[in-house]
Amino acid sequence: MTLAAASRERRDIVSGEVRNESGLIRFVAGPDGTVVPDLARKLPGRGLWVAADRESVSAAVRKNLFSRAAKTRLSAPPDLADQVEGLLRRRLLAGLGLARKAGALTFGFERVMAAILAGKAAWLVEASDGGLDGRRKLLAAAARSEPPPRVLAIFGSAELSLAIGAGNVIHTAFLAGRDAERWTSDVERLSGFRPLLP
Repeated sequence: MTLAAASRERRDIVSGEVRNESGLIRFVAGPDGTVVPDLARKLPGRGLWVAADRESVSAAVRKNLFSRAAKTRLSAPPDLADQVEGLLRRRLLAGLGLARKAGALTFGFERVMAAILAGKAAWLVEASDGGLDGRRKLLAAAARSEPPPRVLAIFGSAELSLAIGAGNVIHTAFLAGRDAERWTSDVERLSGFRPLLP
């Protein structure tokens, strides 16, 4: 995403507030008149923008605001907020896989610790089902790091391993840089739908 794209503003159909695109979810009308989430902001059609949080998406469905904003009859599934959360989770996992290929990701306790101590880690991504001892040591190092990496622990080890293409992934560091900035935008949108730490 370019800087210009990141700084565009859109009107949230729920609150009526004009907000930065980065804090909104774009929806479009599908060919069958169903409301479709467009997380990549690339699907054709007029965008219907909603704040990136569960309450706003649920309100848009409950109050039939998609139809009102589109000035046509649209059908929004009652579990639309859950769909958005699931799509954001998949986007984040795919982003980890791409980051590994681009050399912007490291994993394994020793390598993650080294990245944190060198101040190179933008994110510490911990398996939600990993042992607490290693996590405590990495979190202690992260707290002393400048700047400290942010922490995400919503994916299990199996999910991380599959996304990264390695076995038994518990500790991961997303290195600071442009890839991490793009990934952070999706993490921040997901944070409106679920806590980032278990």
